Amino acid sequence: MTDRDPAEQRPEPDSRPPRAGGRPGARRGGRGRGDERSRRPDRTAERRPRRVEPPLPDDVTGSELDRAVRAELASLASLNAQAVARHLVTAARLLADDPDLAYQHAVAARERAGRVGAVREAVGLAAYRSGRFAEALSELRAARRITGDQSQLPVMADCERGLGRPERALTMAGSDEVQGLDVAGRVEMRIVASGARRDLGQAEAAVLLLQGPQLKPELRRPWSARLFYAYAEALADAGRDDEAVQWLRHAAAADGDGSTDAAERVAAIDRLSGTIGEGDAGGVAGEHGGSGSGGPGDPEDGVEFLEADS
Repeated sequence: MTDRDPAEQRPEPDSRPPRAGGRPGARRGGRGRGDERSRRPDRTAERRPRRVEPPLPDDVTGSELDRAVRAELASLASLNAQAVARHLVTAARLLADDPDLAYQHAVAARERAGRVGAVREAVGLAAYRSGRFAEALSELRAARRITGDQSQLPVMADCERGLGRPERALTMAGSDEVQGLDVAGRVEMRIVASGARRDLGQAEAAVLLLQGPQLKPELRRPWSARLFYAYAEALADAGRDDEAVQWLRHAAAADGDGSTDAAERVAAIDRLSGTIGEGDAGGVAGEHGGSGSGGPGDPEDGVEFLEADS
């Protein structure tokens, strides 16, 4: 073994000049930063193009929007906030008559302001009304996470029904959060829970769920017509036909804004049972023509229509 200076045993540094475009000290076979930049994918090419938005009516300015919702849009750029507001107003206008187009406007608002709770709620409600129950549930959950508002719990529970999961709807109806709803919200949740019981074939339980101080024919509250209507359907499922027709008449009398089709169904029942013209117009609200037993006024005929149209 020879005694050599350790420095003499070190390999000599690479004295070759750097390659063109390289830099001193760069590893052979490696890439400089300039090369890395040139090989990176163009992220702008991967961006999703903006959805084509449905046209907005000229008479909608966005100022029609509720003040509290406008406050939620205050964080947006002015022109963007105005466009979002116009889409929300248009969606609300279309919700009853054209829920699919209302959904398109709500989605256009979400594309512009997806972190605003009121926008996500609008998408959820439009999706619900247009039968997109899974999306509605997802959007309403997102809105609840953003705002902490529980008021759409009945709609969320009804989405579970729409997805064929009545047991989950009943679980939601029995949750502690329901106690924090106002009277209207609790009534709506009872309507949903009654429907879930009907889905499960538990007709008598569905009837019992709707009984309470709000179930009075003379009451006129925003939810009265829907409550009476749901009670009529539950009674019909339970085979209590004469009572079902009575409560359908109560629903028609309470329905001043057409939130149900009770009036049309009562008219069809009367045509089928031959009671039109046999009493005064007050019969729909009080004297229940066609609700007796036997003869041309037998309610059995009317309830056949009631059940077929449910």
